[in-house]
Amino acid sequence: MPELPEVETVVRELRAGGLIGRVITRARAFWMPLIAPLTPAVFAARLKGQRVQSIRRRAKYIVLTLSGGDTLLIHLRMTGQLHLDRPRAAREPHQHIILRLDDGRDLRYRDTRKFGRWLLTRTPEGILGRLGPEPLSEHFDQKVFISQLRARRRQLKPLLLDQTFLAGIGNIYADEALWTARLHPERVAATLSATEARRLHVAIRHVLRRGIRNKGTTLGSAQSNFQRPGGKRGRNQAGLNVFRRTGLPCLRCGKPIRRMILAQRATHLCPNCQPD
Repeated sequence: MPELPEVETVVRELRAGGLIGRVITRARAFWMPLIAPLTPAVFAARLKGQRVQSIRRRAKYIVLTLSGGDTLLIHLRMTGQLHLDRPRAAREPHQHIILRLDDGRDLRYRDTRKFGRWLLTRTPEGILGRLGPEPLSEHFDQKVFISQLRARRRQLKPLLLDQTFLAGIGNIYADEALWTARLHPERVAATLSATEARRLHVAIRHVLRRGIRNKGTTLGSAQSNFQRPGGKRGRNQAGLNVFRRTGLPCLRCGKPIRRMILAQRATHLCPNCQPD
């Protein structure tokens, strides 16, 4: 699933590709659950003629502010991809939404598993306001983070995945941050010392920034895996320290990486570097 670095990469590349300022001249949706509760006809009518005023990221959402007062929230979920390109003669398989722009290009949404969501709303804060702080924001204060950890009796890995606690982190970057901070995923947040909590704060920001620098993580070679808007892969998979390295030597101590299931999610750790 695209996480904060992947979504941030998509936003930056769509911005660099000139999406801001473009007018949507036609909108087509071929899979209604993606745009529910709107029908394809209503979805198309509301989008037609609206100009893209801005594009940003909030947590794992792509946020397009439109000139007519609507906001378009796009969540890529497991296999969603956005491509900004010249129109093709025919719609490709798994392309479920196509926006035609006034410069002749298409913004096409491809989603093999069809888990994504496109929400057209005039009240985006009803959704975005429920999310936790942005970990790369200057407002992600270390002292506040420490106090919030000390108030939680949850295990670290499920807590980091909770989007109401901290926005944008998923399975990959939670594992990477906990390995970097030398913390076991099952540790209860309230048991962390101030030093350990500070290490986690630094580690979260480090692994997310590295993921953005590397244009996101693309796991595997399937076409449904993360792709940037131009169809290129991310590069961060080459720099992962623990995620999906089961049985391989830890890059810090040489002991085998272990895989476990925690809160129904595959979790990777070094038992030696991350003692419970």
